[in-house]
Amino acid sequence: MTLALFLQHLANALSLGSLYALIAIGYTMVYGILRLINFAHGDVFMLGAYLAFYSVATFMLPWWGALLLAVLLTAAFGVGLEWVAYRPLRDSPRISVMISAIGASFLIENVAIVLFGGRPKGVTVPDVMNVKLTLGGVSIMSVSLVIPIITFVALAVLLWVVQRTRVGMAMRAVSTDLDAARLQAIDVNRIVSFTFGTGSLLAGVGGIMWSYKYPQLNPLMGVMPGLKCFIAAVIGGIGNIPGAVLGGFLLGGIELLTIAFLPTLTGYRDAFAFVLLIVVLLVKPSGLLGGAAVEKV
Repeated sequence: MTLALFLQHLANALSLGSLYALIAIGYTMVYGILRLINFAHGDVFMLGAYLAFYSVATFMLPWWGALLLAVLLTAAFGVGLEWVAYRPLRDSPRISVMISAIGASFLIENVAIVLFGGRPKGVTVPDVMNVKLTLGGVSIMSVSLVIPIITFVALAVLLWVVQRTRVGMAMRAVSTDLDAARLQAIDVNRIVSFTFGTGSLLAGVGGIMWSYKYPQLNPLMGVMPGLKCFIAAVIGGIGNIPGAVLGGFLLGGIELLTIAFLPTLTGYRDAFAFVLLIVVLLVKPSGLLGGAAVEKV
């Protein structure tokens, strides 16, 4: 394999890993606050892509206006989902909350099939996202450069919010002990809504960028990416934001570079995520950047 070809595969892996990282942040934020796996996160990802598509196709908005509207609506949808499916079960056994999350996921997918139809839809990629750039023999589409930038900006902003703001201090308090946070007059419901809204916003951005990189939509498009991003969050140390980003990059890199060096394994591409998950959990059950934690019963 030539150096140029290796760099080409590396650039593609960086782009895919950035997408995984962007979506995995939402998983890890919700788990960090509530110790809850939001199984509907991948469906919010799908919803963001469809909202952007229909904003352009039906309302003739420019692509940037459609993107802004879609991410705001997905953030609002995430807050609403928490109100309806999770908040009433806040003090219930965790198995009840998990069942509610799985039910919400299936409900969103099936409603999407009814509303949007089961046939795949082609996405018109904005010209600014569809520019082919050639750097040192490596050809890359402009959207593949935009995605890592968005991911690193999101990581920097979230780390600043969590470490430097009052909301972030409240998030850390709720994450440490929800009942004690209530006793300290922290509005737990507001903090949880903020977390769900932020995570859903990032999922919406990820869905839109995914549709620009792989320009086809279907109502089940969020199932496998959502599962892989959950795996990325676990690999990095679920509950740890930098860990989710690390897990996303690691998963995307191993997935693409493996099939680049061993093309006969292309049909097993999705299996690499699960193999990597098993290996990491066997070696370090808390994830690469996760610390030892005592699980509350």
